[in-house]
Amino acid sequence: MPLMAEVKATTGIVGLEVVPNAREVLISLYRKTLKEIEAVPEDEGYRKAVESFTRHRLNVCQEVEDWEEIEKRLGCGQVEELIEEAQDELKLMGLLKEWDAWGVPDDYECEIIENDAPVPKHVPLHRPGPLPAEFYKTLEAVSTKSLPKKDDPVIAAAEPKQ
Repeated sequence: MPLMAEVKATTGIVGLEVVPNAREVLISLYRKTLKEIEAVPEDEGYRKAVESFTRHRLNVCQEVEDWEEIEKRLGCGQVEELIEEAQDELKLMGLLKEWDAWGVPDDYECEIIENDAPVPKHVPLHRPGPLPAEFYKTLEAVSTKSLPKKDDPVIAAAEPKQ
């Protein structure tokens, strides 16, 4: 008889319930995300980013069965948080599609600000804060691995020696 995977007792986050089948839920959400993102033009940065990190996360979920190992390898929070994030991404994609975010009218004109020109007062200056170290680890994993295309079979990679 196969051993059952350990189910966590709590997420430790108020209002965020444990999802006993989180791996299966994530795989389903990531597959749906990859299908839905096809509605976004191929040359859009948003599509490229979503496809890249979603494929990476899907591959990890397919390679690893244990939720603790998934959390460790992705380094982006608990599986329950990843589920909420994936659900939010799908909602955002629906809104972007509804808003036709990539449809620019032919008569649209925009002001071009050259790099050395002062930024007009009506334009907010956005200076994002530093990202968590886990983000850079995931980015490195996505950047250095040759991720399979959507139709390629997934081949489990050997763990790197440390």
